Formats: sequence, structure tokens, C-alpha cells
Amino acid sequence: MRRMMVATLFLLLTFSSIGTAATEDAAHVSPDPAAPTQTGLRTLFRDLRDDFRHLPTIDSAVVASIGGGLALGVHPLDDDVNQKLASEGGFFKAGHIAGNTAVLMGASMTTYGLGRAFGQSRMAHVGMDLLRAQIVTEAMVQSLKYSVQRPRPDGSSGYSFPSGHAAVTFATATVLDRHHSWRVSLPAYTFATYVATSRLHDNVHNVSDVVFGAAVGTIAGRTVTRHGASNFAIVPEATRNGVAMMFVRTHAGEMQP
Repeated sequence: MRRMMVATLFLLLTFSSIGTAATEDAAHVSPDPAAPTQTGLRTLFRDLRDDFRHLPTIDSAVVASIGGGLALGVHPLDDDVNQKLASEGGFFKAGHIAGNTAVLMGASMTTYGLGRAFGQSRMAHVGMDLLRAQIVTEAMVQSLKYSVQRPRPDGSSGYSFPSGHAAVTFATATVLDRHHSWRVSLPAYTFATYVATSRLHDNVHNVSDVVFGAAVGTIAGRTVTRHGASNFAIVPEATRNGVAMMFVRTHAGEMQP
């Protein structure tokens, strides 16, 4: 029973991060976006300014709604899941370090640096997008933590909602998903789900904290990769009997219903 609950939680977190992708073509595989002409660090602050400006979009609202709905749905389990996961042994112990923001930002900077050093602009591009997504995620997470001030399950602080580890790892997975195929995105989302679940094992977050954290990270990842392969919007269309609302996918500058 306990193993089944862990497996269900893994699936729940993964689907909360990619729920909006279900509105896109199921057969579509996002290609790596074209490498930018400039990948220098001097562009970081300019791009971050644009990232924060592009946060309030329909896409972000849809992801936040999905994440918020799932968080409310699992809220009644907050008091039970951690107790059941606490006896899972040492499997989740590495999650605290592996999903730490400083560790992930260091990996992003390493990716960027290697790309620059070896003239691999695409690698540098991915590293820069990862770094931007992690910075945007931290800004949103800390703002929410200090606004909500939800106590942690173990009573160690009053900043439980949302989970920063879940958010930053799902932001990382989302960026990789938008740059690469499922061969990269699947293990990335699996890693993010592992880290998020480890926070329940450590009893420092509730399940609703990590579910909404996954949504926050997904929003950040999709925002910084808005140059990528696909986005969607809701577009009104006049019909003979009234108005229809259509989901429209934007791909490489083209509008595809």
C-alpha cells in the first residue's frame, strides 16, 4: 500500500508539471530552439527583465490553475502522506542536496561555461535558460513563502508553501523538456519528482506544497523558453450561432489550431 502511494504521488507530480502540454499535439516533439546570436553573461539581466515581464500570460494562468487545483485536491492528504513516506529508508535522502538551488545553479553555470569554452552555442543557450528559470523560480517561491507563511510540518519554520526544491527542479526539467525530446525530459521530470517526494520524506513540506511548487517551476521554465517550439493560447472565433473558444498552438512563429 505504501509503495502504491509513492508511485501515485510520482505520477501526480509529473502530470501536474506537464498538464498544459496535453493541449498540444501529442505527436509533436519540441526541437531544440535555434541558438541565439549572443549568449554572453551581459544579456542575463536584460533577458531576466523580459522574463518577469512575460510571466503574466494565459499560459501561466492555466498552469497555475492546474497546480492550484491539484494542490487543493491533495490537501486532505497533507497529514498522512509524510508519515507513510518517513519509513521508506534512505532512498530519498539525496533529494535535499540534489535539488538544492545552489547545486542546480552551479550545474547550469557549468553547462553555460562549457558551451562558451568549446564554442557550443546551443549548450550555452541551454545553460543560460536553466539559470534564468532557476532565478525566476526563486523570486516567485520566496515571494509566495513570505506572503503565505505556512508552517512546515516539522515546525522548523513558517515558510513551507510552496516547496522551493520542487519548484526549482521542475523549472529545470521544463527547460530541458522545451529544448530536447522525451529522452531527456522523461528522466528530468523523474528526477524532479524524486526531489519533490524527498521533501515529504524529510517532513519539511506537505504534499500540497510540492504539487504547487511543481506548478511554479513549470511556469518559470515555460516563460524563459517562450522562444521555444510551442506555446498555446485561447482564441475566440465567431460562429454562425455565437462564439467558439479555440486552443491555438504557436510553433516557430506559425499559428496552428
